[in-house]
Amino acid sequence: MTQDDLSQMSREELIQLILAQFEQLMQLKADYEALRLKVEKGKQPSTNSSNSSQPPSRDHKRNLPADRRKRKHGPPAGHRKHERKFVANPDHIVDIRAESCPSCQADLRTAEQIMLEVNQITELPPAKAEVIEVRQYAVNCRACGQRQIVEPPAGLEMERRFGARLEATVVYYRQEQHMSYQRTQAALRNLHGVEISQGGIDQIMQRAGQHAHKQMEAIRAEVSQSAVVHSDETSSRVDGQYWWEWVFCTAKAVLHIIRFNRSSDVILDVMGNRQAEVWVSDCLSAQLRSPAKQHQICLAHQIRNLQAAVDHCPTAFWARAMQALFRYAIHLHHQRDQLPADQFLAQVARLERLCNWLIQRSVPQPDASRLQRRYIKYRDCLFVCLHHTDVCPTNNVSERALRPSVIHRKVIGCFRSGWGARTYAALASIIHTAALSGLNAFDAVQCLFGTPSLPLPARCE
Repeated sequence: MTQDDLSQMSREELIQLILAQFEQLMQLKADYEALRLKVEKGKQPSTNSSNSSQPPSRDHKRNLPADRRKRKHGPPAGHRKHERKFVANPDHIVDIRAESCPSCQADLRTAEQIMLEVNQITELPPAKAEVIEVRQYAVNCRACGQRQIVEPPAGLEMERRFGARLEATVVYYRQEQHMSYQRTQAALRNLHGVEISQGGIDQIMQRAGQHAHKQMEAIRAEVSQSAVVHSDETSSRVDGQYWWEWVFCTAKAVLHIIRFNRSSDVILDVMGNRQAEVWVSDCLSAQLRSPAKQHQICLAHQIRNLQAAVDHCPTAFWARAMQALFRYAIHLHHQRDQLPADQFLAQVARLERLCNWLIQRSVPQPDASRLQRRYIKYRDCLFVCLHHTDVCPTNNVSERALRPSVIHRKVIGCFRSGWGARTYAALASIIHTAALSGLNAFDAVQCLFGTPSLPLPARCE
């Protein structure tokens, strides 16, 4: 193109030409930065927990610098001292009094002694299991001749082999502490003096699963009727195959399901013919097809995805701007109760306008452009949390619910059978749902097995 060609073009044609050249220049600049990074590092930026869904445990840990390795450990300067609080009503009180004078052998037992110091020691009593032998008798009534057999009280049933507290301990070791059959055997033998076979442990786990499955329907009904549902999924190995563990979290219930597929059929089975008001999840297509009036995609996931685009091209202004926008949305959600209503709404409107402006900008970087198309497609799913007081901007609640399962998978390895996977999911649902009402894991499991055998009922002592 010559100078004469340019002189014959109109003002609008010149503007369009300059804009086209500017876009080409930006694309070439982005390609240059990507190639420069590839040449300098010899590879693309590594994937880690800051730019993907990879857990922090898989990140490469660098050696600490020498100045940090030599620093003094312990509390920082000025840290307020914390001491263990005394128990108001101790179980035992031991008085250490002088009985005689070592010098003159005078009797000091009747002399007035001044309390010098008080110390409390917390100790565990010997945890040896007790064996209860239940003897059931039959008698013929002298008056009518009928045979009378009295049924044992709760906790002492004739078909019971282990008490509810012992069975709950087995399940607690297996479920919450991720202990294998061998380690569970060792813990019961060394801590409680109980010898039990792996088959016995297996039978206890099966009974726990049967009891837990009876309560699963109530939990599922609570989830399906909730206005806001958080959901996520992670892989699980069952009988040598890949299955998927799904979790559905609400304000009152947590439902775990381990199934062989990752499709939306699992969600439809849980929700039935009901529809949630808001569904919070990542961008998995099955999650976004869930029955809900609105969807909130996890902004924490998007910040990590945008970080990957920044790592590939550090000059990517658009990706950094979207990160700042999402971080501000999360901050604004947390500041909702601290701002006047009109000021909060004004900030939300400003944020929405800025988002519309950003997603319409020209984005030359391929990674950032892919995310831009996602945000254009799911524009209505970005800031639902700012229009509902009970909706979170992230899906952290579901990820926290799945974290114990990921640990269990890493420690145990896999489930050898389908019933083992289903039992784990049912018990996890019971334990996590009970935690929402303040009940700890051991007590939640013990409730499945009924009344403990000890202490003995008064009429049996």
